[in-house]
Amino acid sequence: MDSLKEDREDVKLLTAWVSPYGMRAMIGLAEKGIKYEYVEQNLRDKSPLLLQMNPIHKKVPVLIHNGNPISESLIVLQYIDNVWNSPHTAFLPSHPYDRAIALFWADFADKKVCFPGLETFRTKGEVQEAAKCEFLQNLAILEGELKGKNYFGGDRFGLVDIALTPFTSWFHAFESLGRFKIHLEEKFPNIWAWKKRCLERDSVKKTLPNPEKVLVTATEIRKRRLGEI
Repeated sequence: MDSLKEDREDVKLLTAWVSPYGMRAMIGLAEKGIKYEYVEQNLRDKSPLLLQMNPIHKKVPVLIHNGNPISESLIVLQYIDNVWNSPHTAFLPSHPYDRAIALFWADFADKKVCFPGLETFRTKGEVQEAAKCEFLQNLAILEGELKGKNYFGGDRFGLVDIALTPFTSWFHAFESLGRFKIHLEEKFPNIWAWKKRCLERDSVKKTLPNPEKVLVTATEIRKRRLGEI
């Protein structure tokens, strides 16, 4: 028991405040009540520690637990859930089928919503239009999945919610820089109600940055990549 307690105290998180992937890890750790050392990273000038701990992808977040690095945000969340396992704070259902369904939707949100969402502001022309189309089509699927539910898993905040919630702080940037002709709040009322519900949780409220601040950073990223806004 003492050994486990000691392991739990040796936790670091390498991330950047604006990274929605890093926000996932922060929300996950907060949900479990885990104390950790936050180590801010400059993604334009990556630290030797980040390169050492994640030499393959060289990206955040990296969770360092007792000296051992874990990278890729969905894997980090599953690790957190397994190590600090409690039926009261579990991210994933206990039944194998329900667990598989949750993992499916987390993967769907990651690849089909979050990634094209980011592409809506860091690309232009036909590529940008294709990203906008994919983002809206797949967000509509999640809108339907939330119908009649408080969270993606029903009444319990879980892995899919943690995976998607950070990107809601980027929606304003997607709309503004992607030049959407619609308002996401009006088109996706189920997602907006879910977003507000998630923001009532301390773990989310204390983690998500101000959308206007995110917009400033997204604008800078677009300028660097494309030389325009």
